[in-house]
Amino acid sequence: MYTIGQLSRLSGLPIKTIRFYSDSGVLPEYERTPAGYRLYREEDRARLEVIRTLREIGVDLATIRGLGDRDLRDVLTLHLEAVETRLRSLQRTRAVLRATLDRADPTDEDLRRLNSLGRYGAAEMRRLANDFADDVASGNTALDEWFACLREAMVPELPDEPTIDQLDAWLELTELLAADDFRESLRGQGSDFWDNADEMDLAAWQQASARIIEEATAALQAGVKPDSPAAAPILARIVALNAEGRGRPYDAALWRTLRKEYDEHDPRSHRYWELIYTIRGLHWPPEQVIAHLWIGDALHHHDHPES
Repeated sequence: MYTIGQLSRLSGLPIKTIRFYSDSGVLPEYERTPAGYRLYREEDRARLEVIRTLREIGVDLATIRGLGDRDLRDVLTLHLEAVETRLRSLQRTRAVLRATLDRADPTDEDLRRLNSLGRYGAAEMRRLANDFADDVASGNTALDEWFACLREAMVPELPDEPTIDQLDAWLELTELLAADDFRESLRGQGSDFWDNADEMDLAAWQQASARIIEEATAALQAGVKPDSPAAAPILARIVALNAEGRGRPYDAALWRTLRKEYDEHDPRSHRYWELIYTIRGLHWPPEQVIAHLWIGDALHHHDHPES
């Protein structure tokens, strides 16, 4: 058992801080001497290290208090996770510092990058992405389910040695997720589709979507221009597949709906996924994005055959 003074010397933390943690309930005391002095166990010493590490990375006391009376293995596991989080943060900072020092004249932008990285780690990014998805879905069950499938893809992991481009993409992504006008834009984007999605056969829609991409990709590979006469029958098949997937008639009204959806598509949606790809070191744009750009362009040049 350790007295509070011994624990202070072993941990390097002031007695006042340890007493505060005990009084706050994050480091419960289990025994006192007959004279009323606090006593702590070896497990408490390990727990104190976890508390210090968690506080260093910005975890609030209420969250730490919620950890409860876990056994030593759980505490050490949590400590390891906290240390690894801290290491990733330091690696990001090191990458920025190295890149900044490689330049002859560091700029204010370099300082902004350093400051922002200190505020936005993986946990902050995940919380921001979850808040973004919940806000955009706004109670729409189908849209909420779609976001649920995308939540892992929406939050990329920075590599251990990120490039400046990856770091800048990470910071731009946080700004985009927090942008109120982007969230508002997405809530209105594709409203016709999402308002009726609960009545759709989602499996049929997924199959139709895959075939739509195949049709557009084949047209691209064949060199068919979106504004050429050869594009008209291909686009007709794509719209028919869309009608099949949505369970709607293939008519001029659907044609107009699709054109409107592509017109209203916020370019920041593409930018969002471009940032994800940059952070992950993947090639942009992927096949499906190129295919949808071809479809959107073709819809502007061709009308429904009966229009």
